[in-house]
Amino acid sequence: MDQNYLLDLQQKSDWLPGEKAIFNAFKQPLSKTEYLLLGESPYPRAESANGYAFWDANVHELWSEKGLSKAVNRATSLRNLMKMLLFARGDLNDDFSQLAISGVDKSGLVHTIDDLFTNMINSGFLLLNASLVLSQEKVSYDAKHWKVFIDCVLHQLSELKPSIKLLLFGKIANQIEQKEQFQCLIAEHPYNISFITNPKVIDFFKPLDLLKKNDS
Repeated sequence: MDQNYLLDLQQKSDWLPGEKAIFNAFKQPLSKTEYLLLGESPYPRAESANGYAFWDANVHELWSEKGLSKAVNRATSLRNLMKMLLFARGDLNDDFSQLAISGVDKSGLVHTIDDLFTNMINSGFLLLNASLVLSQEKVSYDAKHWKVFIDCVLHQLSELKPSIKLLLFGKIANQIEQKEQFQCLIAEHPYNISFITNPKVIDFFKPLDLLKKNDS
């Protein structure tokens, strides 16, 4: 990687998710990794960015009496991810309103974001962003500098565990050059409404049932 870029990060503290959280996604052991979900970049809020793609650390409860909780409803990508998972379960059809979500029986569903993402990790997801850093520059600036790192990770994975499936969400993730070396699910970023009903996304997530409460 560009040493000047890395030195600049070392000398500053105004980038996200911060030095202590930047490599959190890699806490997932390779032996338990079945899917590499590649998002875009960290959340632009210090209280939300935690080193995991799509996991908003500022969100706790997923639901409210009106449907999704206020915190989920304010986070566009997470909101659409939740709607997609409900649609994949068959809990929602063509109505994705708060009123429709409020009518869903949630007794058998996870109730916190920690439980949801624990389900994802336990199902074998490595939740990585294509750019591990969000600085004061444009997202594309940091993504360009982290491309070398991501390329290296994917090269190693192609040799050590080529059975891993890549989930590439968004323009930056879609641009990786190793797509031919893995089985891939390529889709729009979840901040697009079309993500909710994307047939390829639904087909992948439906059998995983990530919203189901783990009674163990």
